[in-house]
Amino acid sequence: MTTAPALDLRHYTHDDLARIRQTILDVHAAAYAGDMTEFDERFPWFVDHWGGNPGFACVIAYDGDEPVGFAYGAPGTPGREWWRGHLDPAPEKHRTFSYSELAVVPRWRKKGVAELLSRALMDGRDEDLAVLLVDVQHPRVQALYESWGYRKVGERQPFPDSPVYAVMIVELPLT
Repeated sequence: MTTAPALDLRHYTHDDLARIRQTILDVHAAAYAGDMTEFDERFPWFVDHWGGNPGFACVIAYDGDEPVGFAYGAPGTPGREWWRGHLDPAPEKHRTFSYSELAVVPRWRKKGVAELLSRALMDGRDEDLAVLLVDVQHPRVQALYESWGYRKVGERQPFPDSPVYAVMIVELPLT
């Protein structure tokens, strides 16, 4: 792991969504400024969708009062492990944390903040596995997750207007 600067990592739950929603939207907008697609513009819907899950977990990194990145997700629904279709045989373990989103503002990239946020989000999870999607047009992002232990198990396009994503999975806890 790259040595990340001292940041204040704050943990949030479903009950905090109303308070942190705008912060998440602002960090996302700063992280993707100039690169937003029409699909990305639906991000507020995804925040509400994931934040509406009672098991929603979010970590936001702050430099003083300035938010510089976030990571969030929620436990998958038992019996609806959509990623299983990409594995034959599927693992015996099945309790899954769906890692939905990671964003770091540009001036804080390449400083270890993404890994710091990811590990903080995953630490202490009681699920067996974590699953995430990475746009296949971003091989460096996929390689970053691979360096943290995730492995690509297939590809998926969850919405007709979404990019094609690499389906990545890792056993928890992260090593």
